[in-house]
Amino acid sequence: MLQTLKNAWKIADLRKKMLYTLLLLVVFRLGSYIPVPGLNPEAVKEMMGGFSEGMQGLLNNFSGGALERGSIFAMSISPYINASIIIQLLTVAIPALERLSKEGEEGRKKLSSYTRYGTVILGFLQATGLYFGLRNSLVGGPSFMNYVVLTLSFTAGTAFLMWLGEEITEKGIGNGISLLIFTGIVSRGPAMIQSLRASLVTAEGMNIQGLVTIVALVAVAVLAIAFVVFMNDAERRIPVQYAKRVVGRKMYGGQSTHIPMKVSMAGVLPIIFAISIMSFPQTINMFINGETIPDGFWGIILRLFDQRHPFYIVVYFLLIVFFSYFYTAIQFNPIEVANNMKKNGGFVPGIRPGKPTSDFISRVLSKITLFGALFLAIIAIFPIALAFVPNLSGISIGGTSLLIMVGVALETVKQLESQMMMHHYKGFLE
Repeated sequence: MLQTLKNAWKIADLRKKMLYTLLLLVVFRLGSYIPVPGLNPEAVKEMMGGFSEGMQGLLNNFSGGALERGSIFAMSISPYINASIIIQLLTVAIPALERLSKEGEEGRKKLSSYTRYGTVILGFLQATGLYFGLRNSLVGGPSFMNYVVLTLSFTAGTAFLMWLGEEITEKGIGNGISLLIFTGIVSRGPAMIQSLRASLVTAEGMNIQGLVTIVALVAVAVLAIAFVVFMNDAERRIPVQYAKRVVGRKMYGGQSTHIPMKVSMAGVLPIIFAISIMSFPQTINMFINGETIPDGFWGIILRLFDQRHPFYIVVYFLLIVFFSYFYTAIQFNPIEVANNMKKNGGFVPGIRPGKPTSDFISRVLSKITLFGALFLAIIAIFPIALAFVPNLSGISIGGTSLLIMVGVALETVKQLESQMMMHHYKGFLE
């Protein structure tokens, strides 16, 4: 990874993209310290002190601590993620949107504009919830003017982060939205380590049990990183043979190749989207009722979506599997691959071209996606189960964050390598 960064730095175009990406990430970090006018940062920090664990703590980590500081970036990029989920689900359900998704660049631009509008709408609704949750932290108390200032500031902050992410994706290196989340998590690293140390060290000093626990956690983290790296590079190669054909005096085809099918095509997006959905009820309650869990039906829902409840663990597991299949289906179309092979005289040995080939590819894709989804879900669920061990509260947040960080770093390096390869081909052709 370091060698790839070193080689990319020597290329002028890639160096400019890397500096541009770094500059926008610095802007993101600076913006996370800009408070909203009329909001008392100390009161917000005191209120958020009760949410250092659970999903609220995880969302605070994603925003790089902007939520507990009452910053303009307090909502982070979560409204954009939720809007993306809604638009992509509607693309499958609504034929008009499905046709747009197949119209190439123009259709993609229209869907992107719909996602932006949805982000602003969801951001405004979430900002309204934040206003009611932070009404006791407002200077001068609740008022219409404070409502306007706070909601517009939070919504504008999310819209600006959306623009930053799209700029990084288009003109920088890597996926902008994922890099913003990555940067927020990394910036919280020292605070998370300090929190872990405080939970393991007693007033008399670190005991033997605490030392053994830290060593075990480091070992688990190293194994998790190794497994994620292995799964990120794992692929199933389907052999493809091209028939020989004569065009004029030249003979074409006859070579053997393969179709690389990655085990984990969706990367870390299933985890990010599953977290956004599972945190929704707890987030609403935090902004309306604070730490208090009300009685009645709403209280039952909140208890079911508590991070330590078995229902939460099962649904979280199933959502990761679902989004793994969902994004794999969007990225890889077996019918289109089979038709392209047939047009170019290619075939899978032992499989007839056309529909039998697409069915074969679909079966293989379903099997490897299931394996990758189960692995991803188990890695995400394991830290939550680890949190049931005494003196290890909050480790689930660190485990999920670690998984996202490793996945985003690997995806960014892969994109950097592909751009380096394109640059070498471009230089060769020129």
